[in-house]
Amino acid sequence: MMKVRLLGKKDKNKDRITFELSGVDISYANTLRRLLMNEVPAMAIEDIEFRKNDSGLYDEIVAHRMGLIPFKTDLKTYNLPSECKCKGKGCARCQLKMTLKAKGPGVVRASDIKTKDPKVKPVYPKMPIVELLEDQHLVLEATAVLGLGKMHAKWSPCLAYYKEMVGITITKQPDNKEEIVEQCPVDIFAVKNDKLEIVKDKVNDCILCNACVDLSEGKVKVEPKNAYAISVESWGQLEPKEIVIKGIDAYNKHLDEFTDLLAKVK
Repeated sequence: MMKVRLLGKKDKNKDRITFELSGVDISYANTLRRLLMNEVPAMAIEDIEFRKNDSGLYDEIVAHRMGLIPFKTDLKTYNLPSECKCKGKGCARCQLKMTLKAKGPGVVRASDIKTKDPKVKPVYPKMPIVELLEDQHLVLEATAVLGLGKMHAKWSPCLAYYKEMVGITITKQPDNKEEIVEQCPVDIFAVKNDKLEIVKDKVNDCILCNACVDLSEGKVKVEPKNAYAISVESWGQLEPKEIVIKGIDAYNKHLDEFTDLLAKVK
C-alpha cells in the first residue's frame, strides 16, 4: 500500500518540498520524478517581435535570454495552446502579451517587462537581460504561453530527484568506533559514553557508501526500506506542492490513456 509522509519542516524552505514515498516500486518514483519536470505546465516567453534593438547583442541572443526568464504561473487562468478552445490559434486563454521599452544608459532587467496580467510576473525581477549605453533603445512585444518541460527546458517548473531510504542498525559495538565516525561522509554516527550511536536526524542523509559496513565488519547494517525520499525544488513559477499535485494528475492522465488504448486491443 502506497504511503506518503512529509519530511522536514514545512516553512523552512518554501521553494522546496521533500516527502517519503513508500510501498511503491522504484519505477514509480522515477516516473513521477520525470513527470514533475516534464509534464507540469509553466509560463514562458515563446515569441518576440523587436521594434528596436540598439544594444550590443543580436535579437536572437536577447530573445533567448528573455525566454529563460521564469514567470509566476496561473494554471487556473491559462490553458496549454494544444488544449485551448481556439485550438492553438491564440487567444486570451492561452497566451499573454508583454511589452518592454527601455532606454540607456543602464541595465535592462526582468522587472522592465510589463504584462497585462498582474498575476504573471518575473520570479526574479533583478535578473539582467542586456546593458544599454547612452541613447541606446530596446523596444519589443513578446508573447508568453504555457508549455511543458519535455518541449523545452524554459517550461520546466522544477528540479526533481529522489534517493532510496535506508534503515541503519548497530548489531554489536565495533572496536573502531572513532574511525567509523570519521569516515562517514554525512556524519550519521557519533560516539557517546564509549558507544557508537546513530544520529537519527541524519539517517535520511545516507548516501549508501557502505563505509560503515566495511569498517565494522558487518556489525553495522545498512538495509533498504522500500521507500524513497523525493525532493522537488521549484524554479519559482509554481509552489512545490502545486507541482506535485499537477504531476500526479499528469500521471493519472497517462494511465487513463493507456487503459483506453489497451481496451482497443483485440
